[in-house]
Amino acid sequence: MTADPGDAVDWRRPSPLLLRARRIQVGITAIPLAFIGGLAAQTVSAWLGIGIAIVVIVVAVATERFLARRVAAWGYAERHQDLMIRRGVLVRRQSVIPYGRMQFIDVTAGPIERSLGLATLRMHTAAAASDARIPGLHRDVAAALRDQLAALGEAQATGL
Repeated sequence: MTADPGDAVDWRRPSPLLLRARRIQVGITAIPLAFIGGLAAQTVSAWLGIGIAIVVIVVAVATERFLARRVAAWGYAERHQDLMIRRGVLVRRQSVIPYGRMQFIDVTAGPIERSLGLATLRMHTAAAASDARIPGLHRDVAAALRDQLAALGEAQATGL
């Protein structure tokens, strides 16, 4: 039995605040649905309201379990020649991005991420299908990693 080549890699994880951000995003959707269920209970029938409430609760619990696993699946590792990113719960995906192939790196943060001091680092390459991103980094860590990856990419691209 051979060892997984990813076992020797020092994987770094996003901030635990990423799970809180994802929970807030789900709550922004679930609360209006629960409100609609309450309106349905008052206007149409109590059984419809109870049914909608049960469905919202079941979906919220399932989503919570999935979110926790999804956030736990994210990881990134800086190696000598490239950056490795892993993610995925049902379908595990591991991407390797050579520093010299990075065209530009940006840091984005939506309103929820900004309120928690988080950001998402995105790497863009010439490949149209590349979706290399690392969510849930602290703003300072994301900015430092962006600058470091840009410097490494520049050095690799010029052959230094």
